[in-house]
Amino acid sequence: MSDHHIDPTKEAFAALKGLALDHPVEMLNLVKFKDTATYEDGRAASGAEAYAAYGKESGPIFHKVGGEIVWSGQPEHILIGPSSETWHVAFIARYPTGQAFLDMVYDPAYQAIVFHRQAAVETSRLIRTKPRESGKGFG
Repeated sequence: MSDHHIDPTKEAFAALKGLALDHPVEMLNLVKFKDTATYEDGRAASGAEAYAAYGKESGPIFHKVGGEIVWSGQPEHILIGPSSETWHVAFIARYPTGQAFLDMVYDPAYQAIVFHRQAAVETSRLIRTKPRESGKGFG
């Protein structure tokens, strides 16, 4: 099995579609860029530049389904966890429903530009979460 987690497996995506679609979801994103993007057409860009193109072109689609970035940060140090898992960007994207996330990824306009993400990313983690009340402490 590859350590390069760029796109979901068919099994993981099928399981995602089986989760409740009628409540807000927050997607935790951890992303590590390639030094050099790998575009099939051979265009030259860094991984960071390719990911920026993905962000610019996916933004209108993301906002159309009601998505918003609720937290973003630049990882600086792994205190607990494998030191080999380093990330260039971490953020949480909120969707009004699980269905809204699916609507985005199935949108033909999104499918036409996701190649930027695929060219940019060395590895990533995408974790769907159900929002809970915050501000009350741990756990």
